[in-house]
Amino acid sequence: MPQPPDSFHDLGFARADTGRVARTGNAEVIYGAGKTADQVVTLVAALRAAHPGHPALVTRATDAMRSAVADAFAESTVDDEAGAVAVGPLPAARGRVCVVSAGTSDAAVAVEAAFVARVFGAGVSSVRDVGVAGVHRLLAVRDTLDSADCLIVVAGMDGALPSAVGGLTGVPLVAVPTSVGYGASFGGVAALLAMLNSCAPGVVVCNIDNGFGAGVFAARVARRAHPRGAEEP
Repeated sequence: MPQPPDSFHDLGFARADTGRVARTGNAEVIYGAGKTADQVVTLVAALRAAHPGHPALVTRATDAMRSAVADAFAESTVDDEAGAVAVGPLPAARGRVCVVSAGTSDAAVAVEAAFVARVFGAGVSSVRDVGVAGVHRLLAVRDTLDSADCLIVVAGMDGALPSAVGGLTGVPLVAVPTSVGYGASFGGVAALLAMLNSCAPGVVVCNIDNGFGAGVFAARVARRAHPRGAEEP
């Protein structure tokens, strides 16, 4: 039975927002940081019981959390690089999100964004290691960028990649600064400010290392571009 939009499940240590699907179309996501593996398993069970048609997603999950969830639930999709696990069938992919990362050091944030976008119902592709220090690598994948419904562009250090991508294509773009870089990068603050000051129009920015937020946004854009029942290209 669908849960009403104001419903929640009081588990003592947390109140699972079981009404979020009715309000937003997506289930609550479990942020693993600060929780125990047992608490994560309990939360997953509560969310799966409330809306079995939607996967339960855990982000920033430790090795112990991912192992505990995989042991407790047969239908688990684990991504160790992303530090995430989803329980339940993934939705049919609608639209296409392309995750573009500047360097291999940005991979953890990029794969988190890609995993979240897929769990939230978008098809996902990735373009890695196309930072502006070798801009010819970016120019070589311009057609791939143009074919997406939404781009997630992940970069640390000087944070210049989203501006370069935004100048090459009019595809909706969400930029994610990472905490990668030497001292004057200030843990991603330099990249964040560069992205906020992008001279390319249409660049929106998530917080530092927030692949999760970018994945949710991009999936919603991609899904809106391909409503249910519309013929896929």
